Amino acid sequence: MTNKTSALPEISCLAGKQPTPAMLVDIPKLITAYYTNLPDFSIVEHRVAFGTSGHRGSAFRSTFNEWHVLAITQAICDYRKHRGIGGPLFLGIDTHPLSMPAYTSALEVLAANDVEVMLSKKSEYTPTPAISRAILTYNRGRKASLADGIVITPSHNPPEDGGFKYDPTNGGPAETDTTNWIGKRANEFIQTNLKGVKRISFERARRAATTHHYDFLNAYVEDLGNVLDMDAIRGANIAMGVDPLGGAGVHYWERIADHYRLNLTSVNNVVDPTFRFMTADWDGRIRMDPSSPYAMRSLISLKERFDVAFACDTDHDRHGIVTKSAGLLPPNHYLASAIFYLFQHRPKWAKATAVGKTVVSSQMIDHVAAKVGRALYEVPVGFKWFVPGLLDGSLSFAGEESAGATFLRLDGSVWTTDKDGIVLALLSAELTARLGRDPGEIYDSLAREFGNPAYDRVNAPATLEQKRKLGRLSPQQVHSAELAGERIQSILTEAPGNHAPIGGLKVIAKSGWFAARPSGTEDIYKIYAESFSGTAHLHRVLSEAQAIVESTLADEDGD
Repeated sequence: MTNKTSALPEISCLAGKQPTPAMLVDIPKLITAYYTNLPDFSIVEHRVAFGTSGHRGSAFRSTFNEWHVLAITQAICDYRKHRGIGGPLFLGIDTHPLSMPAYTSALEVLAANDVEVMLSKKSEYTPTPAISRAILTYNRGRKASLADGIVITPSHNPPEDGGFKYDPTNGGPAETDTTNWIGKRANEFIQTNLKGVKRISFERARRAATTHHYDFLNAYVEDLGNVLDMDAIRGANIAMGVDPLGGAGVHYWERIADHYRLNLTSVNNVVDPTFRFMTADWDGRIRMDPSSPYAMRSLISLKERFDVAFACDTDHDRHGIVTKSAGLLPPNHYLASAIFYLFQHRPKWAKATAVGKTVVSSQMIDHVAAKVGRALYEVPVGFKWFVPGLLDGSLSFAGEESAGATFLRLDGSVWTTDKDGIVLALLSAELTARLGRDPGEIYDSLAREFGNPAYDRVNAPATLEQKRKLGRLSPQQVHSAELAGERIQSILTEAPGNHAPIGGLKVIAKSGWFAARPSGTEDIYKIYAESFSGTAHLHRVLSEAQAIVESTLADEDGD
C-alpha cells in the first residue's frame, strides 16, 4: 500500500483530559453548514454511503447536509412503496447537534409523502433500542401494514458528525440489499438537484394528520421487567451508577429507577451539544464511546462509590461497564461474562438456541459458549447479520466486539433486533445481584480457566481503491506461511456461521489471529487482533498483520 503507518496508534497528550475551548465544535457554524453546504456529486465522498449502521458524515465536510437527509428520506419513502410497507414509521433522534435539523428535514419529506409518522412525546430524545422495540411490538401478529423506523444518530461519533439509519420491518439495521437500494435512489436525487423529492414546511408537517406521538420512554421502561430480573436487582439493593454521556437515554434512567425502585444514581444528566463534559478519546477528539478508558475516565474515577456502574453511547445502543474489581471492562470481557451468566439463568430459553458473535470478537466467547453448552454462530461485522436469528429465536444472545449486544426476553421471545446498551448495562447489576460477584470477577475466573487473551483494534490509512481491493481478497492471495512465529492454520474471507463475505480477511494461528477489513465511512482499514500469548505477542501480530495486508494488496496492484 502507498500509505505507511505504524500498526500501533499514537495516544494523544489530550487523551482522558477535559477538552479545551478550542476543541469544542462551533454549533452555529455547524448548523449553518448543514443548510448551506451542498454536496458535489462529482466528489465520491459527498455521496450517500451506508456503512454497517447507516449514513454518517459532517456538515463541515459536506458529507452530512440537508440535501443528504432530504434525499435519503425520499428514497426511504420510495422504498416503502416499492416493498408495500404501509404501517407507521417510528422516528427517533439522539442528542448530536445535527440530529434536530435532520429530524426537521426528514419530517418535512415524510409528511409530504403521507407517511404515518410516530414521534416521541414532548420531542424527547429516543434511544435506538426503543425504536427497535416499538417496531417489533407494533408488528407482532400482523401480516400487513407493518411498521418500520428511522433513527437519526451517528452513534458515538464526535459532536460535529450526523447520522441517519433505517430500520425495516424486522426492527434491526437494514440489510445490504435494502441500503444499496436506498443509497442508489438517494444519490440519484442528489445528482439531479433533488428533483422528485417531495417536501412541505415543518409547521405543516408537524400539524399534518399523518403526524402522531408515541410514548417511547414509558413503553420501553415498563417492558424492561420482561427482559431482566428486576426483583433480584432490587432485592439485593445493588448500588448502581450511570452516566448517559449526554445521550438519548438521559431521561430514561430516572424513570427506570423510579418504576422498579432501584438504587440507581445518574452521575451526569447534562445535555450539551458540544459534549464539553466528556474527556477526550485516545486521539484527542471528543467521542462518546463507553468502551474507551479515555472517554470514560470520569465514571471510572467513581467506581468505588458503586457495586457496578455503566454508561451508554449517544443513541444508547452500546454499553460500557465499570466494576470495582477491574475498572472499565473491555467489551469482549463483558460479553464473555454476560454469556456465561445468561445461559445459566434463563430457564425458559430453548436449549437449541445459539450464541451470536462477529468474526472480530474474542475467541474467549468461543470457549464460554462451549462451556455453557451452546453452539456458536459467527457472522461478519454488522449487527444486521444477527437479525433473522433473533427474530426466529435461533439466537438467544448476539454481541459484537464494539460493545453492542442484545438478548431475548425472559420467556425466550424477541426483545430487540438492534443493539441495546440499556439492557446490557442493567444486566451487569442482575449478574452481580444473583452471583454475588461483579462481571470483572466473573471474567477473571474464566481467564484462569481458558487463558487471558490480549486484544486490540487499530486503524491504518487506505484509499477508496485500496479498500475495494481489501474487500475482495481471496485466501490464495496471502502468501505468508506464519503469523508471529506460528504456522497460519486458516485464512477466512467468509464468516463460518452464515458463509457471508466478511469484506476482508481473517488469519488464524494457534495462539493468535488478526482480521482486516475496510471502513465503510472513513479512508482507513481496521485491524483487529488477539493473542493468548500476551501483549508483546499481540503487538507482533498487529505489526505483521499490517505487513501481510500491504504485501497482499501490493501484489494485486502488480497483477
